[in-house]
Amino acid sequence: MHNILELVETTAGRTPDAEALVVDSARLTYGALARLSRTFGAQLYALGMSRGDRIAIFLDKRIETVVSMLGAAAAGCVFVPINPLLKPHQVMHILRDSGAQCLVTSVLRAQLLGGEACACVPHLVLVDDRADAPSFKLPSSVRVACHRWSGEGKLDNLSGVRSTDLAPGLIACIDADLVAILYTSGSTGLPKGVMLSHRNLLEGAWSVAHYLHHVPSDRILAALALSFDAGLSQLTSAWAVGATAILINYLTPQDVITACERECITAMTGVPPLWMQLARATWPDAACCHLRYFANTGGHLPLPVLQTLRTLFPQAKPYLMYGLTEAFRSTYLDPAEVDERPDSIGKAVPNARVLVVREDGSPCTANEVGELVHVGACVTLGYWNDPARTSLRYRPSPEVKPGGTPPDTAVWSGDLVRRDADGFLYFVARNDAQIKSSGYRISPEEIEEVIHASGLVTEAVAVGVPDDRLGEAIVLLVTAVTPASFDVEALSAWCKQRLPPYMLPHRIVVREALPRNPNGKFDRTGLSAALGATKASSRESLP
Repeated sequence: MHNILELVETTAGRTPDAEALVVDSARLTYGALARLSRTFGAQLYALGMSRGDRIAIFLDKRIETVVSMLGAAAAGCVFVPINPLLKPHQVMHILRDSGAQCLVTSVLRAQLLGGEACACVPHLVLVDDRADAPSFKLPSSVRVACHRWSGEGKLDNLSGVRSTDLAPGLIACIDADLVAILYTSGSTGLPKGVMLSHRNLLEGAWSVAHYLHHVPSDRILAALALSFDAGLSQLTSAWAVGATAILINYLTPQDVITACERECITAMTGVPPLWMQLARATWPDAACCHLRYFANTGGHLPLPVLQTLRTLFPQAKPYLMYGLTEAFRSTYLDPAEVDERPDSIGKAVPNARVLVVREDGSPCTANEVGELVHVGACVTLGYWNDPARTSLRYRPSPEVKPGGTPPDTAVWSGDLVRRDADGFLYFVARNDAQIKSSGYRISPEEIEEVIHASGLVTEAVAVGVPDDRLGEAIVLLVTAVTPASFDVEALSAWCKQRLPPYMLPHRIVVREALPRNPNGKFDRTGLSAALGATKASSRESLP
């Protein structure tokens, strides 16, 4: 296969009436999903989209979201899924940074973004049914061609553009071509776009489906955001075997339990905060009796939570996984090993090699802490339009290959791990300032930028401290512009207006001065260690 759409079309050719997608009461067969995706790809062609053009998608999980992604692939374009939790300024950054030529969204989300953000793209596609959607009108100063999704993947207002009769349908491509950009936070600055090829998605789909033993009868609950690599994998690993993906936009744990019961869910992947909520919930037998596995990613799952889940789902196998967007999935722990080593992240996924190396690239000995380096088919193409950061994270593998063969490109993860004498890996820590909370990798500088914009502080440092529920809790340390009248609640309210929920500080600590290291930089490591060891004595707020 060379194009991600071929995963769907292969099953459509074999069993066209097999169920591919379920969203609430909407159900779509593989045949219908393939047809809709090709049609939308042709509409993108008619709009003037060319190979490599970026198609941004700012929607919750719905049929149109998936069709837009596959339609972009059919047209040889690049889809850019945007986390629906992001605030307008974050969405605008992604639109501008990616150079998106088209934004697929809803009327309500377009209204939330406003004219300035919509003006970032030449074409705006609104997926709402015109009869049910609220009215929408852009300011006269905004020069954007606005189109309505009129059903069957077609768009209205296409007069004067290229004829869809000329659309080639599934564009010929090679598997090395760029197909997706996933935006993820780094250790510094605004989110950066990780570039994925068709090969990355196809190999990732096969690898994950292989070790999770997916079969056509599986009904996989897609609870994670599709802008998250593990969330996107819920779709691709289902399509790899012709299984059914059930998309859910949940608000409460009960929403997940209800979906499991209604749809006879057999497989589910979550992040630790979700599993912690579900472990405390009441599960009727009808909601869990079909579950054959549950998988965790995005951080360590505390042992008591794991034990509770195994009691709730005695027939289900637990899979503990580790991954990073730059390499999709890296490791998993075989369920047969969970009793003996529940704190391990396992061994490399199929068709990947995971190294543990010292700073000079030499291999670590057993139980020596080193950096995790990922080599294999799922190593992505680098960071969009950012060769400097790409060269830091994507470097030649330290392996010596026979016969003078050039080294593979590897992802140097920035995560510190150790490998025991039996070859099992254990996560130790991050070796940079990035915060890992609620399954997200978060740039502290992105939080700090929002805090400084409030005008209430002179200094701000966001750090992560260990937390059993979140992986790391975000603690914000600040010095106030006017210490005597500083209002912590006002700063908390400012954060809630401008940061998505997973970026909100869990604690705000006010200090007269923030410590620095000998180089004059904020001592993030020292602050994190001190806050994790003792409760701060300064004024605090728990928003």
